[in-house]
Amino acid sequence: AQVTLNQAQAEENIPNLIGTWDGKNKTISEKKGYKTKKKTIYITEQKDRRFKGHVIYSGRKINFFGVVYPDNISFTWVSKGSRGYNHGRILTKDKIAACYVEAGIGATAGCATLKKTK
Repeated sequence: AQVTLNQAQAEENIPNLIGTWDGKNKTISEKKGYKTKKKTIYITEQKDRRFKGHVIYSGRKINFFGVVYPDNISFTWVSKGSRGYNHGRILTKDKIAACYVEAGIGATAGCATLKKTK
């Protein structure tokens, strides 16, 4: 019964990620070296642990889809045109960290701490 109770509590406490999240993205890659750039994430829809949204990157709107893990802290999102993954953590109710990693020829790694602004 204890496991069932914990699972039920986790389902009830799923964080709501809908909103506009702003921050600075700090990346490193062989091709571009160290870069820091403003980043805004728009999470527009969420149903239970599943969510979707978009980011504007180099003038293009990139849609993504993601999930919140059962720990209610970790999340991941992916997009159709990307070879990497965004892994995130909920730091507080209005602050998340989102880190992108990609291997291979375009290898890059970067993280942004994002604050909910809307």
